[in-house]
Amino acid sequence: MLAFLGGVFLAAQGGLNARLGVHLKSPFLASLIAFGFSACFALIIVIVSARELPRTAQLTGIPIYLWFTGALFSVLGICLYYYTIPKLGLSTMISLGLFGQLLFSAIAGHFGWFGLPQEPLEFNRLFGIVAMAFGIVMINKT
Repeated sequence: MLAFLGGVFLAAQGGLNARLGVHLKSPFLASLIAFGFSACFALIIVIVSARELPRTAQLTGIPIYLWFTGALFSVLGICLYYYTIPKLGLSTMISLGLFGQLLFSAIAGHFGWFGLPQEPLEFNRLFGIVAMAFGIVMINKT
């Protein structure tokens, strides 16, 4: 249920921030504003909920690329959402975006990329991917 709710929030924020980008005439500026406020909200949540902060040894043990690559991909993905939602529509963009996430995650899971558990790409998964592709075609058929 939490994953479902997260999806609802992501779709809503995509629509709202894409609209902000239209008003500002820049999806990049909308992304900057959204990430700025996101950082503020995240800071408040950490202050309220954190029981302890990481120690220096923990911080220095984190590979350097992990400090920025997720953020870079997040900004690129979000900017692409904000840019394409006004052109494609919310449901088209979200359905295509979800398909991209599903396909990439199935491949990454199969090979165990990012140090995560391997999830073999078996018939059921492949069938689900094909079914979703068919669903996207049906959603976007006019």
